[in-house]
Amino acid sequence: MTVNITRRQLIQRGAAGITILSLPGLLAACGGGGGGGGGTSETLRFANWQLYIDIDEKTKKSPTLEQFTAETGIKVDYFEEINSNDEYFGKIQGPLSKGQGIDREIIVLTDNSRYPGLMVDEGWLEKLDKDKIPNFSNLIDAQLSPSFDPEREYSMPWQSGMTGIAYNEKLTSTPITSMEQLLEDSALKGKVTLLSEMADTIGSVMKLNGDDPTSVTDEAFEAALERVRKAVDSGQIRQFTGNEYTGPLSKGDLIAAMAWSGDIVQLQADNAALKWGLPESGGMIWTDNMLIPLGGDIGKASEFMNFVYDPVIAAQIAAYVNYVTPVKGAKEELAKSDPETAENPLIFPDDETLAKVSGFDAQALNNQDYIEQWQQLLGA
Repeated sequence: MTVNITRRQLIQRGAAGITILSLPGLLAACGGGGGGGGGTSETLRFANWQLYIDIDEKTKKSPTLEQFTAETGIKVDYFEEINSNDEYFGKIQGPLSKGQGIDREIIVLTDNSRYPGLMVDEGWLEKLDKDKIPNFSNLIDAQLSPSFDPEREYSMPWQSGMTGIAYNEKLTSTPITSMEQLLEDSALKGKVTLLSEMADTIGSVMKLNGDDPTSVTDEAFEAALERVRKAVDSGQIRQFTGNEYTGPLSKGDLIAAMAWSGDIVQLQADNAALKWGLPESGGMIWTDNMLIPLGGDIGKASEFMNFVYDPVIAAQIAAYVNYVTPVKGAKEELAKSDPETAENPLIFPDDETLAKVSGFDAQALNNQDYIEQWQQLLGA
């Protein structure tokens, strides 16, 4: 995501105690990225978002990382240093643009931002060693060919989330199931928020209009933008948000919001009145992708990717982070120990649900005219 307050910062689950270091300090220590940046042969350096890996609440360590080390002998230095795509890319862009590494084997960035595609285009990523990733075959079909990396030469999904509609059923006599309701139902006026991510909001409105967000045309973009602008100008939309919609939605200050599935899984634990679903016209899906930045050790990174694509390990991670796993067989593995979580459709959506979600056109994400028009609307 590209907002200052991220989806994970507000969904606290007490994940503490693992190694956390700052990227600026490390870059300074290695001379701004320092040429190779691959690290020692026995250490893998992994940069991720906050609260995004399983943690044993007693030991405050990650079972997944400990198991990987026990199995391979490779130590993992794990850095919870990514707070937003914009911020993190701003920190690593300088060294990478000079052909320098950033002392990381794996970083995780979101495909509804422009940065994974930009890094592919600029040659700032290393290719995966798929000979070391036999578990690549466990990648779900819906994730096989993203527009920014059609052959998955440079990326493997970490976790995904769906963009849909959340609402408080105590505040409305009518279920809120369509983008049309959000944008035009006068009963919701001033009690609705949209997401500040262009891909989420414009993509969802494009689907409402009958257009395809995976292949954006100027006409389709303009039509979606105008429909959103009309809702803003009328006072229907209170504001655009990152995941800071979670507080007002939980408190009842909002009736409805465009919302990410992973957030609502967490919020529902304390507020059963909150409901989430895909719009009738379909929703969006975003994926946080593991990438090997320039100079990262391809072998170690690929070995780790293979490890977390074991369905047993994937189930372990999904049970803790509550986002959509990209790994076939994880649901069946989790059902053995936690059948309730395994049946949660926000964590393990069925094929029918996945058929209703789309990614967003990578070229449109890099269209400067679209970006400027969207930013102008956000600032209105």
